[in-house]
Amino acid sequence: MPEAVRTHEDVRRILADQISAGRLRPGQRLGAERALAAELGVSRAALRQALAVLEEGGLVRRVPGRGGGTFVSKGKIERDLSRVVGVPALLRSQGVVAGTRVLHPGELVIDLVRIRLADGSPFSVEHLMLPADRFPGLLEMPLGGSVYELLAERYGTRPREAVERIEVISASPDEAMILDVVVGAPLLSITRTTTDTQDEPFEFSHDLFRGDRTRIVVRTPGKGSATRASRGRGQVIELRAQAAP
Repeated sequence: MPEAVRTHEDVRRILADQISAGRLRPGQRLGAERALAAELGVSRAALRQALAVLEEGGLVRRVPGRGGGTFVSKGKIERDLSRVVGVPALLRSQGVVAGTRVLHPGELVIDLVRIRLADGSPFSVEHLMLPADRFPGLLEMPLGGSVYELLAERYGTRPREAVERIEVISASPDEAMILDVVVGAPLLSITRTTTDTQDEPFEFSHDLFRGDRTRIVVRTPGKGSATRASRGRGQVIELRAQAAP
């Protein structure tokens, strides 16, 4: 027999404990409300209250419609702005399986658009531009991994410093479709210019990160500086980061 549950707070605590312990996994769909309420021994009204609190805290997300339901949220990826690091290395350092879909490689000026995957689901969209004459043959190489690692291994080019401008924007219909979020969902828009060890700029990129899966951090004092400027309804943050030694 299920243990009697008196309040929505009891339900919230039980579900939160199951998520924390890994019994409910990221991306897992919870059962139908009627069955879940019966399993927990609580009214559907109390269950809905508990789910609303869990959603507000980021532990679950509720998707309306026939194919919707309540899903366990996926953990956020920490983006440390003190270091210049590619997305695959960033994901690997946090135990997430990195993946890529190449959308569009260009010519002359190398113009590369890629979807980055975290544990199989869309995490970010990268639009990367590089000088083609400096990196001949790059488009013929495997482009699913870290471009930084590829440039270092094949061309001896390593980043020394990156200047990034960060802004929270709303997902357009196309961006929402690519990143599997609702239209208007918050995205982190990061525009970056990177210089090499000779202080020559070699990269300009524009990345979009899912706001529900990304947390911006600056861990190492003295390695980067940031300025903030108001723009419209939000803020723009400009950060200068040094490459890790």
